[in-house]
Amino acid sequence: MTSRPLPRPYALLRRAAGLSLLLSLSACSILGEKPKERSTLYAPDPRVQADAAWPNADWQLSLTPPTSARMIDSLRIAVRPSPNEMQVYKGAGWAKPPGEMLQDALLRALEDSGRIDAVARQGSGVAADYKLVLDLRRFESDYNGQALPSATIEVSAKLLHNSDQKIAAARTFVQSQRASTTAVPDVVAAFDGALAAITRDLGGWILTSGNAHEQAEHPRSTRR
Repeated sequence: MTSRPLPRPYALLRRAAGLSLLLSLSACSILGEKPKERSTLYAPDPRVQADAAWPNADWQLSLTPPTSARMIDSLRIAVRPSPNEMQVYKGAGWAKPPGEMLQDALLRALEDSGRIDAVARQGSGVAADYKLVLDLRRFESDYNGQALPSATIEVSAKLLHNSDQKIAAARTFVQSQRASTTAVPDVVAAFDGALAAITRDLGGWILTSGNAHEQAEHPRSTRR
């Protein structure tokens, strides 16, 4: 026995009923989902004053974006409860990646110091004499066997002479600031202090190293 097709009005009613059921199930699924956890975003923004020992430099510098492992340059705030374990703080994150925070702090510190002819991000059009290459190795809260964590930042820096691409100077910097409590806001405050300290270290080293290289290349120069 062959089935006869339903009259068109009945077919349309069946299709509408199926669509209504599908939308209903979809709505139930959406309403049944757990709401996403809201995170508090933190944005360390240290203002670094130039050290009196920083020299003046009449050359120009470009800053390349720092390189780092994905876990390190993450918007999640990394914490190391034990030497071989890495976690993140729940419900908290960075407003921008650590590498960007470091570059912003260093650029502002050098610009505000007035000790260098020009400093800018790579690609800005500045005809730089030197290029700074940074490798961010650590940006984490580290307990290191202590009751309170320390905000730890480690960065490898290379100052390249643009005309011959030779390394004028290289050094690894580490700064660690103990948090006053284990609470996330106090850990972030420790990061702010560590970021300011390592920015100050980098700024002085860049100016001194660039001047030393310039003097070696041009021993009769009257550069300041």
